[in-house]
Amino acid sequence: MDPAGKTFIVTGAARGIGRAIAQRLAAAGANLALIDLSAADLDGSLEGCRAAGRTARGYAADVAREADVIAAVTRITSDFGRIDGLVNNAGIVRDGLLVKRRDDGAVDRLPLAEWQAVIDVNLTGTFLCTREVAARMVESRTGGVIVNVSSISKAGNAGQTNYSAAKAGVAAMTVVWAKELGRHGIRVGAVAPGFVHTEMLSAMRPAVLEKLAEAVPLRRFARPEEIAEAVACIVAQDYFTGRCLELDGGLRL
Repeated sequence: MDPAGKTFIVTGAARGIGRAIAQRLAAAGANLALIDLSAADLDGSLEGCRAAGRTARGYAADVAREADVIAAVTRITSDFGRIDGLVNNAGIVRDGLLVKRRDDGAVDRLPLAEWQAVIDVNLTGTFLCTREVAARMVESRTGGVIVNVSSISKAGNAGQTNYSAAKAGVAAMTVVWAKELGRHGIRVGAVAPGFVHTEMLSAMRPAVLEKLAEAVPLRRFARPEEIAEAVACIVAQDYFTGRCLELDGGLRL
């Protein structure tokens, strides 16, 4: 698909990977509907998209809430007239061991609330956004492309029971939806980043960051723009569907 003149939704677009994806698609000529929890947080991303000469609008929505997603997609459809693409990027982390024994012998458990919060945003949010956008694409008979942001944690990562489960689910849903939606001219792909230089990663202690980088064969973290470039490649390649690109610098070799 040539993104020029097309309308794309990007969730979790206020910063980091989401902002980079939005600006990369804008540079390719797309118009952007950006979703995040707070519309005010989208100002920087909107400015970058508009600087490329494209139409860009922000929408406040919690992707884990069905009513929010339905309302946002309805407004976007009305504002732009059609939806050609969706990038499911919104996600959170709430890391913690399943169980942990303290020095006094007591055993802590991963709280159900922290499990549920990650599943709700990362997995259910991806499901809700895809369901609503795919329904619009099928109704309009225009086809389209959907790109999900998974993670190399889908293979299982200690301390990330909730996140690994959610991202594995995102990768699996990508395959299911590619099989179901292909008949409607809708492609579905995914990217699975490893460590990416975002605000969240930068908040870690330098010593921890150095140790993490040493585990990557390329000896560095990905830039958000590199993940955005992979998303743009999936959008552009009309025979790509049902697959997940792993962008981990060789970490999982």
